[in-house]
Amino acid sequence: MRCYGNSLSRRGFLTAGAFGGIGLSLPELLMREAFAEQKHYDFVEAKAKSVIHVYLPGGMAQQESFDPKPYSPMEYRGEMRTIKTNTGEVFSEAVPQLAKRADKFSIIRSMTHGEAAHERGTHNMFTGYKPSPALKYPSFGAVVSHEYGPRNNLPPYICIPNVPNEYAGTGYLPSSYGGFALGADPAQSNFRVRDLDLAGGVDAERFMRRKEALKTVNSQFASVTAADNVAAMNTFYERAYSLLDTPAAKAAFDLEKEDGKTRDRYGRNQAGQRLLMARRLVEAGTRLVTLTYGGWDMHQNITSGFKNTMPALDVALAALLDDLGERGMLDETLVMVSSEFGRTPKINADAGRDHWPKVFSVMLAGGGIKGGMIHGASDSTAAEPEDSPVSPADLATTMYRLLGIVADKELMAPGDRPIEIVDGGKLIQPLMA
Repeated sequence: MRCYGNSLSRRGFLTAGAFGGIGLSLPELLMREAFAEQKHYDFVEAKAKSVIHVYLPGGMAQQESFDPKPYSPMEYRGEMRTIKTNTGEVFSEAVPQLAKRADKFSIIRSMTHGEAAHERGTHNMFTGYKPSPALKYPSFGAVVSHEYGPRNNLPPYICIPNVPNEYAGTGYLPSSYGGFALGADPAQSNFRVRDLDLAGGVDAERFMRRKEALKTVNSQFASVTAADNVAAMNTFYERAYSLLDTPAAKAAFDLEKEDGKTRDRYGRNQAGQRLLMARRLVEAGTRLVTLTYGGWDMHQNITSGFKNTMPALDVALAALLDDLGERGMLDETLVMVSSEFGRTPKINADAGRDHWPKVFSVMLAGGGIKGGMIHGASDSTAAEPEDSPVSPADLATTMYRLLGIVADKELMAPGDRPIEIVDGGKLIQPLMA
């Protein structure tokens, strides 16, 4: 078992004076702090080896997905009907395949924060922090990359198809912990990951000579500057070399190696092929994959919007859960489906719903999450949490714990400022297996 955390937290230093007053030496203080941390965190053991973060940009409506309100007036419940899940719960008719597999995942129906602007809501859901003008916070992927680094010569943090927004970056952490972007959509017929093949006319021997020459130049340049972007570029080069030199790692990006029936099962579309690529990458060793799908900012005609956008995601997520289970990977892979906020309780004049951060839904599966549960509840019109509100900090804290990372461990921001990975989040204990 592994224990992660910083026993010399700010809380620890605040108590140092009190311990000094009873005559404890610094080594004794450190020992007591260590024991306190071990007791509090119970030797945090990772239940999840990897995370697939499916982000739905724009703000997915809770009412048309996982939290319908069939008994509310029409102007609140909308036009879509409901469907019974295999656990006896009720979802929107938009997710029939997921409804058949509700025992494999859990839904949080009480996510809440106060940011109604896309950018600020996105920041919350990628970092676990409220936006601050004073500091840029690192994304989940950057923190995981910082804490664990590469595995099997694959980038620890990969974005499909591209880094989705500015809040999916490294924040105050060095740039070397940024996400590796595929640069192309896996659903394209001519899909190829950029920079994974040697340039034309460059054989392995020539590549090695270039590599050594560049290493010499870079080491000389790095010795005279401490700039973050220079160190980051060196890190990127080294990781790229490792990837190019490892056929098994390169193969993880090749969807043509996947059985055709499996590709069909996921769906030969953006949702299906992006999720299939994510499964290949975590299976090969990537620690956190972030992918985006669709546009969920449905201010107009939300019923037709869902009927056009959700079916492919419903099929692909169902296929992912089945596939991970069949491969024995679901217990060690956390799947998280989130959006920046939900939608207004009442249908607007354009038959759509507007921004609503007060309550929305998130889906969690695998990686130490119980299946078949509904956590929290919204009120009768999906306007506010009625039970067990969950903040972005709570969600982030729980995700990190499942990965074996203590969320209030302190990382160093510029100016040697210790900043907790997440500030004040609580574990969502009822969902944790």
